[in-house]
Amino acid sequence: MSDGKPTEKTAGGLLGQVVGKAKAVAGSLLGNDELKREGRLQEASSEAEVVAAREAEEAELRAKEAAVVEQRAEAEAERDRLTAELEAEERATNIERNQAQAESAADSDAAREKQKIAATEAAQERSADAVEAAALRDRAQEAADAARLEREAARAEATADLIDPEEK
Repeated sequence: MSDGKPTEKTAGGLLGQVVGKAKAVAGSLLGNDELKREGRLQEASSEAEVVAAREAEEAELRAKEAAVVEQRAEAEAERDRLTAELEAEERATNIERNQAQAESAADSDAAREKQKIAATEAAQERSADAVEAAALRDRAQEAADAARLEREAARAEATADLIDPEEK
């Protein structure tokens, strides 16, 4: 022990602190400065071990806390990604639905317009048929009137020939 290095292996932790304190007290009582110094060194060394162990536990706890924070951040990022994905799918579905509704409305409008055109054409055709029928009736009436007038003219001529036969 005279070379400044302890010759025996010392216990660490709380037991080492107690043993170191006991050696320091014993060294003071016995007047043995070397034992007193060794006791203080063992006490300080053991205290440093306790502090180091405590700091190691605290470091491990901080590492675990950091891992939990990282897992939470990853979970939140995944939740945000999934939320964005769902919103994108919902927007796409809405766009498709709106497009289908617009196409359906356009098809309905086109069908109604086609029906209007067909109805207008049918009405115009009926009107043209009615005008043609009226024209045919008018021509038939005119032909009948012309035939009647010719018969009357022929009778009038025959009557005139009976009255005055020489003119022919």
